[in-house]
Amino acid sequence: QVQLVESGGDLVQPGGSLRLSCAASGFTFSMYVMTWYRQAPGKERELVANSGGGSKNYADSVKGRFTISRDNAKNTVYLQMNSLKPEDTAVYYCKATGPVTSTTRYEYWGQGTQVTVSS
Repeated sequence: QVQLVESGGDLVQPGGSLRLSCAASGFTFSMYVMTWYRQAPGKERELVANSGGGSKNYADSVKGRFTISRDNAKNTVYLQMNSLKPEDTAVYYCKATGPVTSTTRYEYWGQGTQVTVSS
């Protein structure tokens, strides 16, 4: 059974930091691209960062502030968020896409974790 479980969301003041985690199970984690998305109230879901095949990509809005990393031994992907702004407030989701070695790709989503940036 595939599971993606996000954690680490919280209420934090502007300028603060949080680290989100997404623990995966039920598939070969190292063979999947892992992506963080977020969705703010009334807005569409947007890509924040992804990691896979040795590369990392970030949305322009988070470059220099957020860092995605993964520990394939622990089947976990992280999102370190620094210098948080109120506009970073959203539900953050992780998604797994793969396996990268196959022409048939599967997609799995977590349930999301709430990040609120407010004073």
